[in-house]
Amino acid sequence: MGFTSIFLGIIIVLNIALALTIIFLERKDASATWAWLMVLLFIPIAGFILYLVFGRRISGERIFTWDAKSKLGVKFAVQEQLRALEHDNFQYKNKDLAEYKDLYYLHLSNDDAILTQDNSVDIFTDGKEKFDALLQDMEKATDHIHLLYYILRHDQLGKRTADVLMRKAKQGVEVRILYDDMGSRKISKKFLHRMRKAGVEIEAFFPSKIPKVNFKINYRNHRKLAIIDSKIGYIGGFNIGDEYLGYNKKFGYWRDTHLRICGNAVANMQTRFILDWNQASRHDIVYDERYYAYEKSGDVGVQIVSSGPDSDWEQIKNGYIKMIMSAKKYVYIQTPYFIPDDSLQDILRIAALSGIDVKIMIPNKPDHPFVYWATLSYIGDLLNAGAEVYIYQKGFLHAKTITVDGKISSVGTANIDVRSFRLNFEVNAFLYDQGLSERLVDAFCKDIKDSTQMTKKLYRKRSLGVRFKESISRLLSPIL
Repeated sequence: MGFTSIFLGIIIVLNIALALTIIFLERKDASATWAWLMVLLFIPIAGFILYLVFGRRISGERIFTWDAKSKLGVKFAVQEQLRALEHDNFQYKNKDLAEYKDLYYLHLSNDDAILTQDNSVDIFTDGKEKFDALLQDMEKATDHIHLLYYILRHDQLGKRTADVLMRKAKQGVEVRILYDDMGSRKISKKFLHRMRKAGVEIEAFFPSKIPKVNFKINYRNHRKLAIIDSKIGYIGGFNIGDEYLGYNKKFGYWRDTHLRICGNAVANMQTRFILDWNQASRHDIVYDERYYAYEKSGDVGVQIVSSGPDSDWEQIKNGYIKMIMSAKKYVYIQTPYFIPDDSLQDILRIAALSGIDVKIMIPNKPDHPFVYWATLSYIGDLLNAGAEVYIYQKGFLHAKTITVDGKISSVGTANIDVRSFRLNFEVNAFLYDQGLSERLVDAFCKDIKDSTQMTKKLYRKRSLGVRFKESISRLLSPIL
């Protein structure tokens, strides 16, 4: 018996053992289980390696050692708000909050997402405007600047950002950057060294201990946060790179949504940053009142909601479902990737069948081909139910927004796909304010003018080649 036969025999035995583990021990949802079994069956050697890298569950107790002490103050505030809700004596500052008490309770009780009611919010849909504002705010910093981004590049925008950060660090401002090791895998070490030398503290999230080999590659920090002096916070879809300014020839204009928040919601964004930083760094940020010296500004209700493989529930997805369930008139969604699980697909279908105006906007070009083809496969079902689907044509649509009835909205980092709901660390702002939601609706309607509608007639005209790509991609969608 030759080496090849022995090797293949070992792989077959290991794959059988792995298949039994997937079915009986890990108990993934049925679609993910079948997808992995198909991969192991048809590409046994590559499938075995792929599962070890992308398919394993990592024990929360072993990996996610968030410092519980950092959340003591949070727990107290959560219990205080829960008691007020239970005794019906919570003080709402606007009627929109009272109407969506169940959504607020969902996030408060399951994610410790404290409701804040003293916020003002600016919306950015253009990268140049967003980064001009961010850089100006950082220039004015006097105490600290905290940045968390999935992608950090050493291109023109990255260098502009670094110049401001180094200048502020030399002035005595505390500057910290946390980036995702996989998302920023092309970052220059010289670029990072230059910033560190100037006094900027930099950490990578889940870095690879072996060059070019990272067994935590499937668990990425996809969050984008910026906190300046505890008074200003940024959250949304833009990363730090020239493509987000529209300078990439492949994608062209980059359409995204980002928020600038002033008010007590910034304290919750700060907590999220500190928890993530302390997970990645040996030099923990110790609680200090100056990190929570927010200033009240406006009356917009905001909850900062996080989810990830360390969460007990798929919290952001649950929030999306609860929002859609509450719809009386319309649901408008923008997402670069639309790969809903059965629960989300069902609730959207039921909403459309119930006469709710469901509009979904997706890009016209892929940055990840399999994900793009899978997205196209899911929209047909909703078209048949009466939903409207728009294909954004002006450039690349990267916004992650949901708006319901012009009263409540969500803006953040979570896409509508399995990766965002179960594998990535994500963060969204859930917004309770009619004026703000109407501004997001206006932006959506403006984007419709730069889009083409995918009708049922056009959808049926797809070529056999396109349908084949969609079918294969949809089959693999639970593990993309």
